[in-house]
Amino acid sequence: MSTHLLALRDFTGEELAGYLRLADSLKKEAAAGVRHLYLAGKTIGLIFEKPSTRTRVSFETAMYGLGGQVVYLSGRDTQLARNEPLKDMARVMARYVNGLVIRTFGQEIVLELARYSSVPVINALTDLHHPCQILSDIMTVIECKGDIERLNIAWVGDGNNMANSWIEAAGRIGFKLTLACPEGFEPDPAILAAARREARCPIELVRDPVAAVRDADVINTDVWTSMGREGEEAMRLAHFAPYQVNSALLAAGKADSIVLHCLPAHRGEEITDEVLESSRCVAFDQAENKMHIHKAILLTHLK
Repeated sequence: MSTHLLALRDFTGEELAGYLRLADSLKKEAAAGVRHLYLAGKTIGLIFEKPSTRTRVSFETAMYGLGGQVVYLSGRDTQLARNEPLKDMARVMARYVNGLVIRTFGQEIVLELARYSSVPVINALTDLHHPCQILSDIMTVIECKGDIERLNIAWVGDGNNMANSWIEAAGRIGFKLTLACPEGFEPDPAILAAARREARCPIELVRDPVAAVRDADVINTDVWTSMGREGEEAMRLAHFAPYQVNSALLAAGKADSIVLHCLPAHRGEEITDEVLESSRCVAFDQAENKMHIHKAILLTHLK
């Protein structure tokens, strides 16, 4: 297994399943009152150039729940803001902490840190990938619907980092994935091509969101304007309006499909308040499962 977690494509399907099994076990044990001290005496550094509520709190509570400690640094708190070379930061931070969790912009940043770090580097989000989030989403799907390899997953909206990591998961694990994205907002073509070459089930890209959800067991969406693209908001609202996950779109699909959203949600844009508050939406279960999957990731890479 790779020392670092930078993208899902770096792991086999069985290795990804291992995270999921461990997270499920840790979740059940915690609910039963079992206290975990596996990482007592260890520390992780959270370096967040992009702020986050759920990702920060879930990683912090995960590490504390394993008996470890956390040092949090925002972008302005590091010498990255003053153009310190990444290779210098990696080698220094690795002497202070047992692992680095990075939430940043370019994928090249986590790749460079991993190249020079002697401790594990975990990608908590880049503009290209969001691997930890997708693992928690898959954990939620399995809890609600069973074996994901038998399911049809639909992605509706922007072909962003979430879509890219869903594509890599489909290629590695093996489940049907249909993505409905407007023209000009498709997922990364190299990621899509690579996943299709190894996939056991179809990975399809369509324009019509109704076609995507018609046979879907899971309907997944995300914000239309990701962090760092705020200047494109008006343009994106016009392009994505037909891709809203609303009651009409749900009615075009299976009556027992579930809805995912990684949050935060822009209610009334990519998803309606009615759908987000419905019993079919499991967004808040997803949010909880981030903590459990982060425990599994930290335990796997730091123990």
